Amino acid sequence: MGASTTHPAPDAAGRQAPIGIVAAGGQLPIATARGIRAAGRRVACVGLFGQYDRALPALCDDFKSAGLIQLGKWIRVLRRFGCREAVMVGKVYKEQMYQPFRWFRYVPDLRGGKVWFITTRHDKRADSMLTAIADEFAQDGITMIDSTRYIPELLADEGVMTKTKPSNAQQADIDFALPIVQRMGDLDVGQAIAVNDRDVIAVEAIEGTDAMIERAGALCKRGKWTLIKLAKPNQDMRFDVPTVGPQTIEKLKAAGGTCLAVEAGKTILLDKPAFLEAADKAGIAVVGVKVT
Repeated sequence: MGASTTHPAPDAAGRQAPIGIVAAGGQLPIATARGIRAAGRRVACVGLFGQYDRALPALCDDFKSAGLIQLGKWIRVLRRFGCREAVMVGKVYKEQMYQPFRWFRYVPDLRGGKVWFITTRHDKRADSMLTAIADEFAQDGITMIDSTRYIPELLADEGVMTKTKPSNAQQADIDFALPIVQRMGDLDVGQAIAVNDRDVIAVEAIEGTDAMIERAGALCKRGKWTLIKLAKPNQDMRFDVPTVGPQTIEKLKAAGGTCLAVEAGKTILLDKPAFLEAADKAGIAVVGVKVT
């Protein structure tokens, strides 16, 4: 999966239109910005208040911050920057939206209010919200594209990716867990579970994978458990693609996890070489599974 082979018409200065990024938290927006620039394209970014990494603006040709649900502002800014294609990447720290006085912090603009109160009033699941947002972008001439288009080298490979191999017991846990995580995806619950001896220790929900790993470590103090993280069935690759990175390995090591299974071709491995090297140093097997 490589960069697009079709290019928008150049602007008056003879340049291709920049690729837009709507950036939440974590390192994925940074990796995406670097990938876009490596492909010879300019980067125009809207960084979400309280979410984006402070190193991100320096990697962008144009940058502006905006509120978490100020959808109208996102679109206006990216149109002003000349974008015709955009990606939505990064981790939204949802727990912040459940803090006291949240309504004062996260007041939507008119466009955001339309999506929240009208378009998705009967369905607030993440996929429904994100699809509605993409539709709003399309109305203003900005196409939301596959978020992995400019980082194909970071996608998980099929098979064992580390020198450390999973044990027979770990492989049995992976086989046991796959249908469970797929069903979780159907229900839009979460993307990951922790398993030991074919028993579910913890299930990911709103807290995210890192917090779930910590909880699994507290519940399974003997360690040697397996983390399985998959894309949703019929995953829309425009947004919410499963992502792991070196921090995941640090969390697993601290919590006693010794095996990680992710979906091949549909999971992003941030800083992939360093990620796999860290896994081997920690004695953690990393396996890419193909889900049919």
